[in-house]
Amino acid sequence: MEDYRVKPHQKIDLAKDCDPNDYGEWKGKKAKGVARLTELRAELDALQQVLYAEHQHKVLVLIQAMDTAGKDGTIRAVFDGVNPQGVHVASFKVPTQIEADHDFLWRVHAQVPAKGELVVFNRSQYEQVLVVRVHNLEPEKEWRKHYQQINDFEKLLTDTGTTILKFFLNIDLDEQKQRLLERIDTPEKQWKFSPGDLPERKLWWQYMEAYQEAISQTSTEYAPWHIVPANHNWYRNLVVAEVIVEALKKLDMHYPQAAEDLDQYKKELNEEVIEKKEN
Repeated sequence: MEDYRVKPHQKIDLAKDCDPNDYGEWKGKKAKGVARLTELRAELDALQQVLYAEHQHKVLVLIQAMDTAGKDGTIRAVFDGVNPQGVHVASFKVPTQIEADHDFLWRVHAQVPAKGELVVFNRSQYEQVLVVRVHNLEPEKEWRKHYQQINDFEKLLTDTGTTILKFFLNIDLDEQKQRLLERIDTPEKQWKFSPGDLPERKLWWQYMEAYQEAISQTSTEYAPWHIVPANHNWYRNLVVAEVIVEALKKLDMHYPQAAEDLDQYKKELNEEVIEKKEN
């Protein structure tokens, strides 16, 4: 999975260098891949429990993608069965008026994980160098400043104990077309289709250029990007889960030390007599 990690300031060409149909070493092994994902979910569940109990580390998983690439599906598939007590998903849509009246990181900082939490960003601060750039919502001299501002923000988070994992789910233009048609043709998926998806699709190559530069400018040692082949959902989910589980293992987490004299407390419980309250 290290092949999908972008080196700091690595120049990338999504069309030439990143195959959305890639299977890595799992080509022709879908059944085994799906079974491996089940194992990873169990590992993630166990690791998240230690993360919550230890109450020392913070983990931020950030997911960006073009429409239909599967942000929601990835979150469901990877975190299925994980205790929701210590996991939170934050979605960033068009800013409200009060959000727009502040700097673009104001609403983002409010959602970052606290100690013991794992937070998933469905879209993120990167909209400020993607949508804003493609739709000319700010002058170029302004949105270009955001690369360094984002890097500084993420450095602040990592310096204060946050592990950051960033994923770009990479599909191609043909796959997006098929998924949009599937939404239109499938009654239970029609609610997902928005007529606004089609004008955005016409801006595909502008978005690819924006993603390429954003990923190159903001993939760092402390907050790396991973470009995930996403034409095949099962492999997309497998890659994301593998990267997250491996990162959590590296934190070397442990359950807090148990209270002293547990045998004494056990004895007290076994010998206790609780009188029934009389009316």
